[in-house]
Amino acid sequence: MTTKVLITGATGLVGKKLTKLLVAKDYTVHVLTTQKALTSTATDIQYFYWNPQDNHIDLSCFQGVKVVINLAGSPIAQRWTTTAKSSILKSRVQALNVLANAIKNEKIPVKHLISASAIGIYPDSKTNYYEEPDTASENSSFLRTVVQQWETAAHQFESLGVQTAILRIGIVLDTEGGALPKLMAPIKKYLGAVLASGEQWQSWIHIDDLAAMFVHAIESKLKGVYNAVAPNPVQQSELTKTIGHNIKKPIVLPNVPEFMLKLILGGMSAVVLESQRVCSKKIQSTGFKFDYHELSVALNNLLKP
Repeated sequence: MTTKVLITGATGLVGKKLTKLLVAKDYTVHVLTTQKALTSTATDIQYFYWNPQDNHIDLSCFQGVKVVINLAGSPIAQRWTTTAKSSILKSRVQALNVLANAIKNEKIPVKHLISASAIGIYPDSKTNYYEEPDTASENSSFLRTVVQQWETAAHQFESLGVQTAILRIGIVLDTEGGALPKLMAPIKKYLGAVLASGEQWQSWIHIDDLAAMFVHAIESKLKGVYNAVAPNPVQQSELTKTIGHNIKKPIVLPNVPEFMLKLILGGMSAVVLESQRVCSKKIQSTGFKFDYHELSVALNNLLKP
C-alpha cells in the first residue's frame, strides 16, 4: 500500500525537490498550500488550501496520511525589517501550531512528524564543533530565538503521540535558488570576494542529499534532532574560492569588510557572518549515506555544463 505524506512548504526550494523525489519513489503526496488556485494534473499529488495565520486548514488534507513533513516558513534571506522578522518567526511557529491543533482536536492518527529546523540554533563560534543537541548560549540572537521557538513548536507533537524528528538544515546548495546563485552572481562578473575574515565556518548540504535525508527519516522512522549538513563543513574563504575555481573566475578582490556587510544587509548579515561548524555523525549513524561529502564534488555536480 502506498504511503501518503502531507507536506507544508512544498513550493519552496527543498519542498520542490523533495516532492519530486517522493513521487519518484511511489509515495502519494498531499500538499498544503496558501495558494487557492494551485491544482495538479498529477494523480499522485493533491493540493489542499490552508492559511495558518487565520488558523484555517482543509482537514481533508489528512485523509490517509501517516507522515507529515513540515517545511513551512517565510524566507530568512530577506531584509530584516520589523515586519519581516515577525513573519519569519510567526510563519514557522503558527504553521506547526495549526497542524498540532488539528491533529489534537480531530484525533487524526498521524504517526510521524518530520520538521525542518536550522543550524542557526547553534551559537556563533569559530572553534566549536557542534553535535546534537548542543544549543546552550547566554545571548540569543534573532536567528537563534527563531529556531528555538520553531523547535519548541515541533516538540509539542510528541505529547500527541506523534513520533517527531527535527532536521537542522545548513546552507542548501542548489542552482535553482538559495545561497549558491547569490554567491555566484558577483563571482561570474569578476566581482567575487571573501566575506569578512573568511574564517567563519559554513556547514552546507547538497539539495539531493537533503531531499534524500527526509525520505530516509520517513523510511527509518527517525525521531529526535539531527544535523542536516554534509560531513565536511568549510570556511567562508574556501566556499568562495571553490565556487570561483569551479566556474573559472578567480577571486582577486579584497575581502568585504564586516562593517560593510552589516551596512548593506542589516541584521540579515548574521546569516553570512556567524560561524557554525556542525557535525553530521548522528544522521550517518542511522545508516544515511551522503552522495556529496566534499564541497568540490557537490559543486562539480551542480555546476556541470
